[in-house]
Amino acid sequence: MSETIVAQVGAGPRAGDREWVTPGEPASRRVLAVVAGSALAVAVLVPVQKVGVGWTAAGVVMAAAVVLLARPELRPSAEPRGPGRPRTAPDPLYIGLAVALASAGAIRAAEWLFVLCALASVGCLSLALSPGRSAWALAFGSVSAWIAGFLALPWLFEGSKTLRRERGGARIGWSVAVGTGLLLVFGALFASADAAFARLVESLTPQASEVDGTGVVVFGVAALFVGGVAHLVAAPMPEPDGRRRRGPVRLIEWALPVGVLLGLFVVFIGVQVAVLFGGDTYVSSAGMTYAGYARSGFWQLLVVTGLVLAVIAVAARVAPVGTGAERAWLRVLLGGLTAATLVVVVSAISRLWLYQQTYGFTVLRLLVGVAEVWLGLVCLMVLAAGRSLRAAWLPKAVLTSALAALLGLVVLNPERFVAEWNVDRYAGTGRIDTGYLGRLSADAVPALAALPEPVRACVLANHKITKDRPLEWNWGRSQAAGHLAAVGHCADAHG
Repeated sequence: MSETIVAQVGAGPRAGDREWVTPGEPASRRVLAVVAGSALAVAVLVPVQKVGVGWTAAGVVMAAAVVLLARPELRPSAEPRGPGRPRTAPDPLYIGLAVALASAGAIRAAEWLFVLCALASVGCLSLALSPGRSAWALAFGSVSAWIAGFLALPWLFEGSKTLRRERGGARIGWSVAVGTGLLLVFGALFASADAAFARLVESLTPQASEVDGTGVVVFGVAALFVGGVAHLVAAPMPEPDGRRRRGPVRLIEWALPVGVLLGLFVVFIGVQVAVLFGGDTYVSSAGMTYAGYARSGFWQLLVVTGLVLAVIAVAARVAPVGTGAERAWLRVLLGGLTAATLVVVVSAISRLWLYQQTYGFTVLRLLVGVAEVWLGLVCLMVLAAGRSLRAAWLPKAVLTSALAALLGLVVLNPERFVAEWNVDRYAGTGRIDTGYLGRLSADAVPALAALPEPVRACVLANHKITKDRPLEWNWGRSQAAGHLAAVGHCADAHG
């Protein structure tokens, strides 16, 4: 049987220099039940049209499926074919982060924040079963469940054929059909007998106009992912081997280009001290705008920091560390380069702060600031790794810090934070951008409701909260609804 499956799939994709192939036996009945049951639950729970608690519930179901599939009783009895290092259990760090990020659907109404959290949550579930700690292993592991999902299709299909041939398989099918029929018949009778129960059924059942095949698509996508997770457990992803044999690299061969780059940084920072930290004085004397002053620092930060971190990664990989002199040169040159990059990070943060003090906060400016602080943290982690010349922990620490920053945004509630900042600024200066604030999501409504009339009415004029079904409930919209009920009529307001 295993030869048949391998022949159908052929050689799997390669992780590093190793092959990833199909499990040695068809998917078991329990695996098929978990894949189908979790995908069906996700299709039922997800409110496609709105950000709501159903998305959070679906995230919990997916996390539970990952944990359940990794249990010993659901693993194949035979050893999987091909190399791989199976995990005894999913990584609890990534499982916890996945569930925490999925909570954004229940508590935040901002769709852009929910999309980021949903993508990161799914990536964490994939990483929970992926081996390796290198940057390449983490990048590949974040999508490995999706790749394994396509590999799992013939494996799951072979398992379903085996199930149909078993005597109990047909009985299970009939049991599901009978149970569904009883649910529909008795559910209809109870709904006709009690108005409260009928309203509950109506709130949980999509209207005919809403049935457009999206549920089938959601089921298919969820089944693909959970099937990939089952495949990862049955035939673990080979740990990518990022190490490559290389010829000897002499100290001068890597130290010369890195030293030249460091010298350029020192000259640049020395000449541009007034530009980097000039603040109001430099802006007024140079005839620049605050927008141009801050944005130039931001793009400088992104380009320079990205390139320098890439140079540091390459240099740390090829540099010899056999002697004390070689280790000293590595610490001095790469540490100096990282410290110079950190100066640019601090400069960009100061520019952005000046911009926000002058023009107020926006969501984009807040996100830029968070990104800048995170990149500064990455530089500090690089400096810490360079002290001991051991950086096996660094890739995972960088990824975890990025996920923690995203989770921090969920806790901060960025749109409400921006709204509160602008409300306070209006109280002190009398200036406000009603058009921008009016485009924020329901998360910002409680803060905007503190504005005096008629400005409040004009800012909140376009906010309309429709009634949510149980799976569409969202704490942000729920809080906004009460404030919008007391909003007056928008008169002429200037700001």
